[in-house]
Amino acid sequence: MAARIYSPTKNAMQSGRAGETGWVLEFERSRPNSVEPLMGWTSSSDMQNQVKIRFASKDEAIAYAKRNRLAYTVQESQSRNPKPASYADNFRFGRAENWTH
Repeated sequence: MAARIYSPTKNAMQSGRAGETGWVLEFERSRPNSVEPLMGWTSSSDMQNQVKIRFASKDEAIAYAKRNRLAYTVQESQSRNPKPASYADNFRFGRAENWTH
């Protein structure tokens, strides 16, 4: 049973950085999803796919995987490069594009 350890990204619907802390261990799919022929619903008989275990640090997640003899891969998170901008930049003189309503 293979597991993936990663740090979750922030929710795209929120501007804050809450929920980015911690690490998650989740199991990889062992069987593909199937489509139910009558209604077209997607189903899976793989119950391990529903398990997500949260840890405070990457080391705790790795120790858990080793202790339970799980094959794991660690997916490092990418660093953010926010570009500072102000609202006044939308109206500054010499802007590349003209401001319109």
